[in-house]
Amino acid sequence: MILSIDPATGAELARYSPQSPQEVDGILDAAVSAQTAWRRREVTDRTPLLRGMARVLREGRDGYAALITAEMGKPITEARAEIEKCAVTCDYYAEHASAQLADRPVASNAAESAVVYDPLGVVLAVMPWNYPFWQFFRFAAPALAAGNGTLLKHAGNVPQCALAVEEVVRKAGASEGLCRTLLIEVDQVAGIIADPRVAAVTLTGSTEVGALVAAQAAAVLKKQVLELGGSDPFIVLADADIAAAAATAVKARYTNAGQSCVNAKRFLVEETVADEFVAAFTAAAAELKVGDPSDPQTAIGPMARANLRDTLHEQVRRTVEAGGVLRLGGEIPDGPGCHYPPTVLDHVRPGMAAFDEETFGPVAAITRTADADEAIALANRTEYGLGAALWTSDLDRARRLTRVLDAGAVFVNGMVASDPRLPFGGIKKSGYGRELGAEGIREFVNTKTVWIGPAA
Repeated sequence: MILSIDPATGAELARYSPQSPQEVDGILDAAVSAQTAWRRREVTDRTPLLRGMARVLREGRDGYAALITAEMGKPITEARAEIEKCAVTCDYYAEHASAQLADRPVASNAAESAVVYDPLGVVLAVMPWNYPFWQFFRFAAPALAAGNGTLLKHAGNVPQCALAVEEVVRKAGASEGLCRTLLIEVDQVAGIIADPRVAAVTLTGSTEVGALVAAQAAAVLKKQVLELGGSDPFIVLADADIAAAAATAVKARYTNAGQSCVNAKRFLVEETVADEFVAAFTAAAAELKVGDPSDPQTAIGPMARANLRDTLHEQVRRTVEAGGVLRLGGEIPDGPGCHYPPTVLDHVRPGMAAFDEETFGPVAAITRTADADEAIALANRTEYGLGAALWTSDLDRARRLTRVLDAGAVFVNGMVASDPRLPFGGIKKSGYGRELGAEGIREFVNTKTVWIGPAA
């Protein structure tokens, strides 16, 4: 049984029986049929669907946002912003897909030669609960524009969001089968990946699940894109604007209750400004309202599941036992739901849980560094490599340092965030491949060489 549970109260919202093998088989057949027809259309004939998706998302924004809030606890203001970001991305690819997928002539010894971009087929998206609309649409908008079909296997705790995503694409005018949701158990995913009707797979989720899906796809030689865990550094050098850095750091850490791969998690601050930064950061974090996610004034809603909160609390406990200093929070509150307060840990060092492990929740780990060189070295001292932020007033030095940070994205004097205009993805155990930008739309295409000799 697939259950939808409100993490703010623990109440059951809905339940679904997993689809039968016969139902799944019918969905796969319909997906192949729809994609076969879809790929024959010119890109300019596909992009109106994306415009329609943006329109449906905006028209249904409040209802879709309320569904996100109910199923995974995101504060309602953030949920509304998530829906708008999906719409913006659909609009972006509607405008730019034709240019990004245009044939590219290449001079050679042929009379005519070019690189062309053909769709791969039906792509399976295995997606997490933390951004239940955004994670899908950032993949689906470019994938559909490129001529692919999409299948969504969503996280088990957001089945209503999964069905709503399918509804958006259908209401926008997609043919039956082009975008379908699979309500299946986790142990059925390997069979879907191996099915010859599925051409490729994309996954956003944990590093452990990513390794499993990658192995399953590799066994049948299918393309994968993996966006996995992160332990993003937020580096504050002594010449930074400390007030601005601290204010942005709070947002970077506690957005979505800290439940994002690309949240800032480790704050590496030069010792000479560390006291000032810690004071400003802790004071701002203490002001964040924790509570009912449907209240527009709430900044931090519940964590998505009780087991996630328990894991996070254990990481806090182990860090304090190892010498970390608890400045704020760190206690599970009484009452229903999966709430956890904004928590600040100071004097965190390598070897402590909050430094070495991904902390997926509202916990900030602050590490004091002797200088910029140590800050960069510690930033890279992780098995992850998704995003990194660097704060300094010396932009020439910043440009040099961005080249030695091990991350898929480096933001200077700003907060790491995805943007449809720029590629997004990681290195090391944060995965491989890219979403968004021109690179993202070309992930699920056949980059084909066409060589034409002289006419006979």
